[in-house]
Amino acid sequence: MRLSSGQAVTVDVVSQPNRPSTRAALRVLSARSAAPASRRVLLVAPQPFYEDRGTPIAVRHVVEGLSQLGYPVDLLTYPVGTNIEVPGMRLIRTANPFRFKSVPVGLSIKKILLDIPLAVELHARLRHGAYSCVHAVEEAAFPAVLLGRLYRLPVIYDMQSSLPEQLVTRVGLPITPIRHLLNQLEAWLLTRADFVVSSAGLAARVRRLAPGARVREWHYPSVMVPAQPADAGRLRRGLGIPPNVPVVLYGGTFESYQGLPELIAAIPAIRAQVPNATFVLVGADRANGLVSHAGAESLIESGALRIVDRQPRAKMAAYLALADVLVSPRAYGGNLPLKIFDYLAAGRPIVATDIPTHRTVLAEDRAVLVAPRTDALAQGILTILGDPDLGRRLAATGRRYAETHFGWTRFVDSLESLYAEVEQYANVAGR
Repeated sequence: MRLSSGQAVTVDVVSQPNRPSTRAALRVLSARSAAPASRRVLLVAPQPFYEDRGTPIAVRHVVEGLSQLGYPVDLLTYPVGTNIEVPGMRLIRTANPFRFKSVPVGLSIKKILLDIPLAVELHARLRHGAYSCVHAVEEAAFPAVLLGRLYRLPVIYDMQSSLPEQLVTRVGLPITPIRHLLNQLEAWLLTRADFVVSSAGLAARVRRLAPGARVREWHYPSVMVPAQPADAGRLRRGLGIPPNVPVVLYGGTFESYQGLPELIAAIPAIRAQVPNATFVLVGADRANGLVSHAGAESLIESGALRIVDRQPRAKMAAYLALADVLVSPRAYGGNLPLKIFDYLAAGRPIVATDIPTHRTVLAEDRAVLVAPRTDALAQGILTILGDPDLGRRLAATGRRYAETHFGWTRFVDSLESLYAEVEQYANVAGR
């Protein structure tokens, strides 16, 4: 279906009955003949929606959680992505004057150009619509806080990542005055948003830059349908990996901050001690193809390394079940990658770099944490491969931790608490 600028699709049918949020949302909405307009939320997401990657997955969790709680949602987003069905959600896509068909991960010229019609449509929606609040993701919060003041609406800044950190690390802005200016802009946003919700690992930065901000840090759930034992076997055969060959798997984007060059460089040292160890990296695409590494081609040719294109989220459970070791070699970044929640829920041993971001949910009793260096990654992976009992203990502890702390009900409860606070604030402030 092609949508013109500002065209909305109202969705009232669930297409994925296995997702707990949508099942529960049907029960909630069936009890409401029509939700009052004052509860309608304008959620602004400057991403391709829906795509199976970090921020769009998080946005989907928010939409489905709000649906379960009975909040109707207008989701204003890019003209790129797959339409999905969530009860009570109206999908509003902006104009696409540049006829883009894809948007890469992170900052790009495409993203900057698409943010212009997004801001224009945001203004139009607030001018003509009746909303309880604006929930603005990432850079959409800049126009949202300005327009929120104009239309006397509370604004939630959904901080999926630190925008200055993205610009400095992705674009490479080493000049101190520019970094200072970017931090000042972020602090300005944090102090003017009525509420800030941050991904795991970012709350400390928020409190440092804006001590008075109303901030809460939430953890996203893993809601993938568990893989059946036969799924991993079929996948192993499809990848041409013999039975009983240990598999080390990475799943995620191939951006530079993910540390894949260090992981690839560690493969020869690992194979020297475990000759049949096979590495599978899932997440390649034309926009963020494999990080260049001199030895990658020969490793692929020898069968030591498999590079797999980005997969639909529904298929990732089988990939995780295939692994003997799940690895997150991330080099830097303040926000916790969503894959860590899925790793823990998968019940497989994890090797991750010992950086503050990973430490927000990982500890020595549920992962092997190593320095972000090639030799340390190699040693951590060899530790798991050489001690299956240790791997089983870590995996079991990790899964229990995920079940206790990162379940869907816990996430919806945190969302409900946030929106109750927003409603109370709006009543007191007269917004």
